[in-house]
Amino acid sequence: MSKNILITGGAGFIGRHLCDALLRDGHSVTVVDNLTRQVHGDTPEIGYLGAVRFHRCDVGNIDGYANAILDAEIIIHLAAQTGTGQSMYKIADYFDCNVRDTSLLVEFMAQHCQKLEKVIVASSRAIYGEGAYLCASHGKVYPRERDLNLVSGGDFSVRCPVCACNVELLATDEECPSQPTSYYGLTKQIQEQLVLMLAKNIGIDGYAFRFQNVIGEFQSLRNPYTGILAVFSNLARYGKAIDVFEDGNESRDFVHVSDVVRSIVAAIYNSSHFIGPLNVGSGVPTSVLEVAEAINSYYGNRSSIKITGQFRLGDIRHNIADLKKINDVLGFQPKVDFREGLTRFLNWASSQDDLGGEAYAQSIRELEEFKLLVGQKPK
Repeated sequence: MSKNILITGGAGFIGRHLCDALLRDGHSVTVVDNLTRQVHGDTPEIGYLGAVRFHRCDVGNIDGYANAILDAEIIIHLAAQTGTGQSMYKIADYFDCNVRDTSLLVEFMAQHCQKLEKVIVASSRAIYGEGAYLCASHGKVYPRERDLNLVSGGDFSVRCPVCACNVELLATDEECPSQPTSYYGLTKQIQEQLVLMLAKNIGIDGYAFRFQNVIGEFQSLRNPYTGILAVFSNLARYGKAIDVFEDGNESRDFVHVSDVVRSIVAAIYNSSHFIGPLNVGSGVPTSVLEVAEAINSYYGNRSSIKITGQFRLGDIRHNIADLKKINDVLGFQPKVDFREGLTRFLNWASSQDDLGGEAYAQSIRELEEFKLLVGQKPK
């Protein structure tokens, strides 16, 4: 059955793919997006939005799209500032966009929405912080952020919060306590809670999808704050040196955008009542060094890869998503593995203009200016 669906941030990376999928299924789609310069540049290309109703405004500008909210049967809230590193020095910007704007949207929905059946918010694994580990003495533990004195000396390991011994990585499930290590993670935690509380209070379905590291075609190449694939590919394409933080063994759970879209669509069609968080990932860790080497290989190994030994405040060491709950609730399992997803991304990125080189250099200068890089970069 066709639904009226409102997507905030719908002109972004995930939103673009999601709009295509929903339109193919015959839904009526409305997009709200401010087309921020950091993501879209000075002259945004939005021809792909021709089949949707489009409102160019901030999410917090409720008057700019109030009728679309009132008409919506499903609201998918993707709009957010998304850079872990940038959030550590543009704190007010991140809270304004991710928390204040969301609170205004939630307030309006709570007071006025009569047709709304489901609300879905793009949350993040960043709310977990370091996530779940196994201690030989204390079992399953949830370490806090790493000790800056240790990482400054090159010890990047995660330690038991009870005995300070080294611990073994586990897949993190949704029962993990929220212990964000970045302001971005903190804003996503609050954003998620705002939306789920609304769903509970007004008696509708509410999903908070805790996305892992989303990759894929149409990911912004000009925004240096939202993905190492874009950064590394911009460098490797022209044979420029690739700097890898820490010792390169830090790992991430990369999930392809097509699987992310599949999870959202599954929630739309789920007939069982649900309110809560769900992990969306691949369930497989990939080291950052492996990512750099794979991208460099794609472009003919023209770049040098330098392990810098530096630690960026707000970063976690590892993450792997436990996917049991989303499989139980939605029958979801990822279909695209990292290598296939990376190849799809690189094939697309290679056809695009060089958009990110100077932006990345500027982002590093900003991290250095605000003293957010710990440790000495080798010369």
